[in-house]
Amino acid sequence: MSDAVRYHADAEIGVITLDRPDNRNSMTPELLDAFAAASAAARADASIRCLIVTGTGACFSSGADFKSTLQRDTGRAPHEKSYAMYEPFLSLLDVEVPVIGALNGHAVGGGFGLALVCDLRIGALEAKYGANFVRLGLAPGMAISYLLPRLVGVARANELLLTGRLVDGAEAERLGILNRAVPAIDVLGEAMTIARTIADNAPFAVRATKTAIRRGLALDARTAARAEAHDQATSLAMDDAREGIAALLAKRPPRFTGR
Repeated sequence: MSDAVRYHADAEIGVITLDRPDNRNSMTPELLDAFAAASAAARADASIRCLIVTGTGACFSSGADFKSTLQRDTGRAPHEKSYAMYEPFLSLLDVEVPVIGALNGHAVGGGFGLALVCDLRIGALEAKYGANFVRLGLAPGMAISYLLPRLVGVARANELLLTGRLVDGAEAERLGILNRAVPAIDVLGEAMTIARTIADNAPFAVRATKTAIRRGLALDARTAARAEAHDQATSLAMDDAREGIAALLAKRPPRFTGR
C-alpha cells in the first residue's frame, strides 16, 4: 500500500488517512490507487465497527489534480474513463460499518463527493465545502448531483450546484452537509468520539441499521455516478472546460463561449 493513503485500525475503529498534503490530497493516480487499497483493507478488516476517513494538511481533498489528469486511461469509452476517476472513492459504498468523514480541511469537487459518500461528516469551521464544476465548464461527477439533494433538499442543492458556490463549515452545518462543524484542530477528536459511541453498540444492529437507512432511501449512487460520467466526459471535450481549467490555473475569471 502506497503511503499516499494509510490505513490502520485500533480498538475497533479503522482510519483511512489521505496523506499528500503538499498536493492538497488531490485525485492523482497514485492517491486513487492507494485509496482503493486502503478501502479494500478496511472492508476486509472484520475487527472494525466504524471507519473514519480523514486527511492531512489544509485540505481533506481538493478533488481533481488539474495539472495531472481528469480521466483514467482505462482503454474504454470516455464516460468510463470519467467514472474510473471516482471508482476508488465510491468503494466506500461497500463498507458495511458506518463511515465518518473527518473533514480536516477543504473538500471541493471530487473531494466533496468523497465526503458525501460517508454516512456522517464532521468538518472544520474554517474550511470550504462544495462542488464548483460549473465554474470550470464541467458537468458534475462522483454522484454529487444525486447525493447532495438528499442531504440538503432540492432547492438548496440547485443553488449550490448551479452557482458552484462554496460554503464554510458553519454554513455547511446549517445546511445539513455537516453533522457538526468544529475548529480544524478538533475535527478528528470529535469524529473519534462519535466513532467510539457507534463502536460500543451491538455490531450486527449497527450494520443492519445502516443497511435499512440506505434501503429506505433507495441509495444507488453508483448508477448516478455512471450517468453523470457521460455528461462529464462530454464537457471535458469542450472548449469551455479547457478555458475553465486554464482560468483556474491562471487565477483569473473564465470566459465561457458555450462551445
